[in-house]
Amino acid sequence: MVIPSADYYKRLFSAVEDFERAFDRWMETQVESDHMSARGLLPTVWPKKGQDESNIRRLELDVAEAAGAAARAVAVTGARIAIAGVGAIDPIANWSLMSAPKALIAPQDIRTTAATVRGRLRTMIDEATAASESGVPGFAPSALHPTIWTAAAAHWTTHQYRAAVAQAAEALTLDWKARLGRSDVDATEFWQQTLSVGDPAPGKPKLAWPGESVNKTVKSMRGGLEPLAKALNLLATGLNLTVRNITTHSTDELGEQEGMERLAAYSFLARLLDNCEIRRADVSGN
Repeated sequence: MVIPSADYYKRLFSAVEDFERAFDRWMETQVESDHMSARGLLPTVWPKKGQDESNIRRLELDVAEAAGAAARAVAVTGARIAIAGVGAIDPIANWSLMSAPKALIAPQDIRTTAATVRGRLRTMIDEATAASESGVPGFAPSALHPTIWTAAAAHWTTHQYRAAVAQAAEALTLDWKARLGRSDVDATEFWQQTLSVGDPAPGKPKLAWPGESVNKTVKSMRGGLEPLAKALNLLATGLNLTVRNITTHSTDELGEQEGMERLAAYSFLARLLDNCEIRRADVSGN
């Protein structure tokens, strides 16, 4: 894994500043509203009277171009916002939604996100600079699995490592529960059922490692390791019991190294799950 340098984070910082400037120029041509005024039905921006339409279109293209570069910074810092009924979105990448009926975001959401991204990037620049000056190989948590880092970023960058791990662990479970439609069980039971052997039941899809179920990862004189499918079940449930439950129900803070190790374990699990196949019960009667 390539560890981003301080220069990389600085380029992202500059891209966010470019976006803010382009966005502010465009907003000078717009009437600004908010969710309360729009009542959830109207756009949160619309052109001011007397504005040159061709100039507005030119400024919109400038914002769109700048957003393309700045959106990467949102992904790296995990600064998405949660929208009820929609999930987490990137306000910078989706800035144009403000002009649509039932607008999901308002101008202040975009300004707040940009400021949050800059704040987190400053911390990441400082940490990357310190790592390079120390001569010790660094590790960038922002390079972890996107689901894990997006959930952890807000707490990690403020050095709340226990909360970062707890949020990441919860996010992975909630993500897969949503994908499989399993809001009916708690976290440990969910992983035990979802990664267990056997055929899926109606309403209870399973994740299965692709290939033959008897495949083993290592051969040895004693027959090698357990089949990977069974090991994946043990890994998921084990992390839930030893990491997720403890960080969620404890107030004891973690050190940076302890937090990083736990996030890395969850990132590894998340990437393994991405390789799994979703298997659903055949309810057609065939």
